[in-house]
Amino acid sequence: MDRTLKALSLVLSYPTLELQAAMPEIGGVLAAEGRLTAAARRAIRPLVESLDQDDIYDLQERFVMLFDRSRTLSLNLFEHVHGESRDRGGAMVSLVETYREAGFDPATSELPDHLPVLLEFLATRPWAEAQDTLADAAHIFAVLAERLTRRESPYAAALAALEQLSGTTADSVTVAELLEQPEDDPANLAALDEVWDETEVTFGPDPDAGCPQVRDMLANMSPPINPAPRPATE
Repeated sequence: MDRTLKALSLVLSYPTLELQAAMPEIGGVLAAEGRLTAAARRAIRPLVESLDQDDIYDLQERFVMLFDRSRTLSLNLFEHVHGESRDRGGAMVSLVETYREAGFDPATSELPDHLPVLLEFLATRPWAEAQDTLADAAHIFAVLAERLTRRESPYAAALAALEQLSGTTADSVTVAELLEQPEDDPANLAALDEVWDETEVTFGPDPDAGCPQVRDMLANMSPPINPAPRPATE
């Protein structure tokens, strides 16, 4: 297993007491990651320290305000590709099948395109395959990192680390277009209800639905012919 991708999956997950207890080990993994620059390793240290030392209820509230109440900061990757359109359902069907064919059965209520879930899956794959998939999403990582930086959130360093691990530089035009979208105000619940009140996501029958970016991401996640089964995650 790629311990760095697993560590990043954990730090981008909803904070729990179990996560806090594991932060010294997780921080050690990230601090020793040679694929990240020294600057990137230093930048992620405040996030590790915050998750390790801050009050758990404060951590949970911050996480919800950032990622659960803001579509522009959503950790569900397909949200940034085509929002809540019906096409997203077909893309997620393909992603679920990719997981299953590789013997990956995440024990979570999160959607299959949730970034921590994807990272946990990629941690089980060969590095070249994992890096290709990260490269497909590099523009999303760059956008999220910039938006989090604007909010002075230490989570920005984790997204920047993922872009660095992708081995590519996000397309500046695509990033600029995404950053032009107005950001949500997580404190304005009425406005958020209106924004979220769109077409329901359905897991439609067409696994090839969606834009080319989604299909490209899935194509880079093709499993071997006879993959070894992987037990359900904790």
